Amino acid sequence: MASPNGGDDFETSLLSLEKLDRASPDLWPEQLPGVAEFAASCKNPISNSPPKWMAELESEDIEMLKELGSLTTANLMEKVRGLQNLAYQLGLEESREMTRGKFLNILERSKK
Repeated sequence: MASPNGGDDFETSLLSLEKLDRASPDLWPEQLPGVAEFAASCKNPISNSPPKWMAELESEDIEMLKELGSLTTANLMEKVRGLQNLAYQLGLEESREMTRGKFLNILERSKK
C-alpha cells in the first residue's frame, strides 16, 4: 500500500526547476514575419499627417468617400448598379459615335 506521503513525493519528483527566458528570440521565434513591426507601429501614437494615398485627393474626393462610407449595404449596391448602368449607356453611346464616324469617313487617316 502507498503511504500518505508517497503521493507528495511523486508530485515533487514531477516539478521542474528550469527557468525559461521568454524574451529570447531563439526560444520563442516569431511565427509570422513582420507581425512584431506591425504591432509596434500600431502602438505608436497616431500622427496628424494624412496617409500617402490621401495626399492626392481633393476635398470633393474626400466628401465623396465620406458619403459612400455612410451608405448602407443596400444603398451601396444600388449605387454600384447605377454606375454599371451608366457605364453601359456610355459604351452604347461610344459605339454609336464610332459607327457614325466610320460612315462619315471622319476616322480615316489622310493620305499624304
